[in-house]
Amino acid sequence: MKNAARSVNLAFSDKMDARRHPPIGGALKRGFDIVGAAAGLVLLSPLFLMIALLVKCSDGGSVFYGHRRVGRNGEFFHCLKFRTMMRNGDQVLAAYFSRNPEARAEWAATRKLQNDPRVTRVGAVLRKLSLDELPQIINILRGEMSIVGPRPVVVDELEMYGGAAHYYLKSRPGLTGLWQVSGRNDVSYEARVAFDRHYVENWSLAADVLIILKTIPAVCLSRGSY
Repeated sequence: MKNAARSVNLAFSDKMDARRHPPIGGALKRGFDIVGAAAGLVLLSPLFLMIALLVKCSDGGSVFYGHRRVGRNGEFFHCLKFRTMMRNGDQVLAAYFSRNPEARAEWAATRKLQNDPRVTRVGAVLRKLSLDELPQIINILRGEMSIVGPRPVVVDELEMYGGAAHYYLKSRPGLTGLWQVSGRNDVSYEARVAFDRHYVENWSLAADVLIILKTIPAVCLSRGSY
C-alpha cells in the first residue's frame, strides 16, 4: 500500500506544486471535527447497533466495508461504510455490464449507477437515507477525513479532476460537503469538481456549519441519493 500511495503522490505532484500541503482550516477545523465526531459517535451509538444487526441478519456477511480512497496529499485510506452490497458484488457488476452497455457508460461518466444491481434491500434503504456513511465518523476521529470536505474519491476519479485535483488534495475528504447539499448525484461530475474547488478556495468555519445545517434536510429528503 505504501508503494501505491507513493505512486499517487508522484502522479499528481504537478497538481500539488510538488509539496505537501497542511490541511485547510488547520487546528481550528481539526478541533471542530474531533468534538463533533466524538459527540456523534456517542449520540448515535444505538443507531449504529441497530443498523449493524440489520446488515448482519440480512445475509450473514460482514457489517462494515472499507474501500480504498485517496485522501489529503494523495495518501490512501480505507473509507468505512456499513455494507450495502452483495458479497459477490464484483461478479454481479461485471455480468450486469456485459448485458447493459448503457450502464457501463453511466458508470464511466459518473462512477455511480442509479440502479445498482449489487445493492441489497437493506442497503438500498441505508443508501437512500445516507445511513451507510455513518461509520466514517471513525475515519474523522482517525484524522483521515473531516466532517465537511470533498467526498473521498478513488484514483480513477481523481484523474477526472484534471488541474483541480490540486484543490482536492489540499483537504481532508468529508462526510458531507458542498456537493452533497447542492444536488449530489443529480449534478454532473464537472459541477462536483467545481463545488469542491470553491469549497477549498473559500473555506471558513461558518461555511462548514452552514453545510452541516443544510445536510439535515438534504438527507431527510434524499436529494440526489442513490
